[in-house]
Amino acid sequence: MQRRLSLLFAALLLAGTHAPAAAQRTDAEWLENCRERRWSRDGDRRVTHCEARPYQMSAQGRSLVVDGGQNGAVAVRGWDGSDVRVSARIQVQARTDEQAREIARQVRVRAADGRVSAEGPARSEGTSWSVSYEIQVPRRMDLEVETHNGPVAVSDVSGRMRLRTQNGPLALSRVGGSVNARATNGPLSVALAGDRWQGEGLDAETTNGPVTLNLPERYSAELEVGTTRGPVSMDIPGHEEPRNGGRRGYRSGGRVRTTLGSGGAPVRVVTTNGPVVVRTGRR
Repeated sequence: MQRRLSLLFAALLLAGTHAPAAAQRTDAEWLENCRERRWSRDGDRRVTHCEARPYQMSAQGRSLVVDGGQNGAVAVRGWDGSDVRVSARIQVQARTDEQAREIARQVRVRAADGRVSAEGPARSEGTSWSVSYEIQVPRRMDLEVETHNGPVAVSDVSGRMRLRTQNGPLALSRVGGSVNARATNGPLSVALAGDRWQGEGLDAETTNGPVTLNLPERYSAELEVGTTRGPVSMDIPGHEEPRNGGRRGYRSGGRVRTTLGSGGAPVRVVTTNGPVVVRTGRR
């Protein structure tokens, strides 16, 4: 276990401190990429059917609940508009094109009254379906997002947030408000902006996965980072860890609690099993 964590830690450092989210693709780009995929299991070749359905709804309640279901990704980003726009991206695998299209017709997406979800036919041997969401919301919005076996990403939004993913990465960029985020098995990436947290604070944690935290220079916060099992690397001027093995900024596990700048809201970003990398000066 320790060897695997050390190798992963080295890979994070070599790749830089960002775990960048995939660049957002248009529906047309996503469809082109999706349709090129072919699936095979034990010699049983399956075809893929893909379609994108657009939805628009009022943001009057200033809150949104998203159920990502099984195997779906959820990406939410703030924009300057006053409504909520949803692209539901449906992907079906089946043995024939006709079977895949029929399954897609049975997938029903709900995007109304502050809720986004989907339901469809029972999955059977040789077939599967999933729905991923690209969502634009006003920059001030309360969010509740949950998905299983899929990533969650939120950027440029401030509000009360409860974010959950099982078996998938969790990425937060330029968020604010009161944010509680949890990943069970997957990496956690946080990139902050400005000179301090705007709102009540951030509490982000993964159980099994690496953590990367990127702080602007001269950031103010009550910071907590760390891991139970894995190395920690911190590159914060004035807050470097003592030398460990001849390398400044490295330590073997544990939690670091420190005041950055003039202090402020609590920012907690931790993992149980995995390396931690903290850097400043990157957005």
